[in-house]
Amino acid sequence: MGTKEFAFGVFASLALLVRAAAAQETVELPQIVVSPTTVPTPIDQIASSVTVITADDLKREQVRTVPDALRTVPGLNVVQTGGPGGQTAVFMRGTNSNHVKVLVDGIDVSDPSTPNGAYDYAHLLTGDVERIEILRGPQSGLYGSDAIGGVIAITTKKGEGPPKVSATLEGGSFGTFNQAASLSGAQGRFNYAFNVLHFRSTDTPVTPLSLLAPGEKRNNDRYDNETYTAKLGYDIADNVTLNQIVRYTDARLFFTGDNFVAFPPMPEALQDRQVNHHLFTRSEAVWTAFDGRLKNVVGIDYTNHWNWNYDPNPDSFTPFGAVAAPTTNIGEKLGYNWRTEAKVMPGETVVLGLEHTKDSLWTNSTLSPAGAPMVTTAANRNRAGFAELQSNIVERFFLVSNVRYDDNESFGPASTWRLAPAFIVPWTDTKLKGSYGTGFKAPTLTELYVNNPAIGQVANPNLMPEKSRGYDYGFEQPLFNERLRFGLTYFRNRITDLINPQFNPATFTFFYTNVGQAETHGFESFASAVVTDRLKIRADYTYTSTRDLATDLGLLRRPGHKESVTAIWTPLDKLTVTTTVLHVSSWVDVSRDTPVFVPRLDAKPYTTVNLAANYQVDAHVSMFGRVDNLFNYQYQNPYGFDRPGIGIYGGVRVTN
Repeated sequence: MGTKEFAFGVFASLALLVRAAAAQETVELPQIVVSPTTVPTPIDQIASSVTVITADDLKREQVRTVPDALRTVPGLNVVQTGGPGGQTAVFMRGTNSNHVKVLVDGIDVSDPSTPNGAYDYAHLLTGDVERIEILRGPQSGLYGSDAIGGVIAITTKKGEGPPKVSATLEGGSFGTFNQAASLSGAQGRFNYAFNVLHFRSTDTPVTPLSLLAPGEKRNNDRYDNETYTAKLGYDIADNVTLNQIVRYTDARLFFTGDNFVAFPPMPEALQDRQVNHHLFTRSEAVWTAFDGRLKNVVGIDYTNHWNWNYDPNPDSFTPFGAVAAPTTNIGEKLGYNWRTEAKVMPGETVVLGLEHTKDSLWTNSTLSPAGAPMVTTAANRNRAGFAELQSNIVERFFLVSNVRYDDNESFGPASTWRLAPAFIVPWTDTKLKGSYGTGFKAPTLTELYVNNPAIGQVANPNLMPEKSRGYDYGFEQPLFNERLRFGLTYFRNRITDLINPQFNPATFTFFYTNVGQAETHGFESFASAVVTDRLKIRADYTYTSTRDLATDLGLLRRPGHKESVTAIWTPLDKLTVTTTVLHVSSWVDVSRDTPVFVPRLDAKPYTTVNLAANYQVDAHVSMFGRVDNLFNYQYQNPYGFDRPGIGIYGGVRVTN
């Protein structure tokens, strides 16, 4: 099925549901979002393009990892090297994978030790997630560096009400065996939520058989993730609250690397090992005054990414092809921040904030010219202040404007801003929306300060940040008391001063410099219908066009078309069935085995169908099952890494 036929069929089917939807009555209130402004706001007053994934959505579709939760979101392309635990990148609206800011409970969880600053989503489990907000478009005016493409904000569950205990057990294909347990509630002035999450898969085929040497056996990936979380709050007074958030992940992955000593390169015979210890914490105090019209939040954030890698195969950089020693990379981030919200008058809210952040890295993965391991350290500080005005200027007209100033220790000042107006047309309730903003991406510590002589890598402490300007505009139209809604948003981004490695043939080294430029544009469209009280359906379509202005070629791993349809059917009060269809068109990728000689190739499109069913046995016990990739479609994403075929899973959930 082609992309055009798929999209036409989806929206034609939705059009046939209009008559059925018209006979029904509205049942839903406006959704509340936080990420576009940091202030809880009804989504119909927001001009930004934002998608919300709730805990109910995750439970209904039985999604266990954040990468799987993001796959159908419009404007996003999720690329994961194989199965669970494989390195995962997200491309938003055609921008680079390191142009997306990721927050967990307000904590910037980026890893300062990552060479290009791209966040690896592979180890984020969803068992304790309350909601995920995907905010698209330049957001540096509020969030600073990394937010050129947008922001992904994850909020975890908070304890409420009487003590609640729950436990989940799940098993299935690819050696999957998952468990989760939680304890949450509130007592007097104290609220608490504790979670223990365990995700394990022991037999995921990732390496294509065609890449193996004759007679070589494929080693399937193994992954084990243990995540422990705590979220605590205590009201020391009626208007003062102390909060503490802790998240710790211990993840282990056994995967097949590539032997680049051989020609052509081929998968290694022995599996590489990767261990990740990630700690995210936040301590904050919240003070409110004047009947809630003034709110102050003071916080301290700390993250620690400890990443250990071991390749037991002979290494070309060590004498006589010996096995290289394990490497360790540690990235730390310490941040102090203050934010105040002031409702200065009805419909007018001012947000002010200050931030101070220190990033640091420690690595022993760099090598001397002789191939001996070296320890390298680096650090950088950033200070920032921002201001935002959220205004309901007149009835049905809403405007958000913000401006931010960053003063970075390495490259100096950077100023960004954003305007986002929305207008609700009388009588038709059509929402007209638009936004224009600037963004920047700071150079990483590796690009600024880390030299690796053995591979000819030369840092450049004079790098400037990558910069962008972007805008979008569109509409949303509700019909029949919100039972039918559709819309379309056009977007365009121009990114300059992209940091790319440049090869120097005289010294046989490559160094980082600000030479790249790129443009992206496209549109996102959707249609959703509450057909009956027991059947809901939503379809999304994204078109993306990208161009490297230096080569006039499209950017890698940005498919031109992406469509998805999700149907939720409740045939019985106790039974819910969810079906999700995802189609991704062809994209330009690189060859895994000969990237130098085949730098560009067309990867094949793919279509997957997932089916999930949940049955509530009684008030305390529920059973669930799902089938991923129902028709066992064989595809690679990225090219050279097989994605899992059909997977069948089932389990039980018990609550008090």
